[in-house]
Amino acid sequence: MEYQLNTTLFFFLSTTVLLASTTAGHPFFPSPEDTDFIRSSCKTTLYPDTCFTSLSGYSGTVHHDPGRLAKVAIHVALYNATDMGNYVSNLSLHSDYRNTKETAAIHDCSSLFQDAVDEIQDSFNEMKRLGWTGESVKFQLSNVQTWMSAALTNEETCTDGFEEVADGDMKADVCSRVVAVKEVTSNALALVNHYADNVAALG
Repeated sequence: MEYQLNTTLFFFLSTTVLLASTTAGHPFFPSPEDTDFIRSSCKTTLYPDTCFTSLSGYSGTVHHDPGRLAKVAIHVALYNATDMGNYVSNLSLHSDYRNTKETAAIHDCSSLFQDAVDEIQDSFNEMKRLGWTGESVKFQLSNVQTWMSAALTNEETCTDGFEEVADGDMKADVCSRVVAVKEVTSNALALVNHYADNVAALG
């Protein structure tokens, strides 16, 4: 079962916020070069097709700024992780308590996604504060890398918890949804890593 990433609604809800951080005078509508930048940047990720699909709609906002691209990627990961967290939390309220392994996996996954959402939120907040706190940008990016990596680990642990659960529609549905969220989280981490490498290269 393939789970469609929930990015369309998020694009419209977040456009105003993202536009506020763009450089004055830049048009919102993307140029072919803007789109090419997204496509090229996504080649550094493990899931380039997912990366381009989820981020190409923001090319007119990102332009050629790898820092802005990383921030947008984290924002997309946050939206999808939050959506997944709400979904599995709702499942936990209606789980079949006669199936103890399934119930335990659902409850663990709900808790893990709460942690993942907090970590991705911390990452996004830190990206917004880059260079404004008196702290080293390298140190701030290191924090972001640590939190995004922890979020990805929590998401992976969620699916690991279903290994001993018997195959069924619920297991397949949850795991396919989590895989989709893991992809955007992994891509966001890769783009942060790429940006951090660029910053480090500048000395």
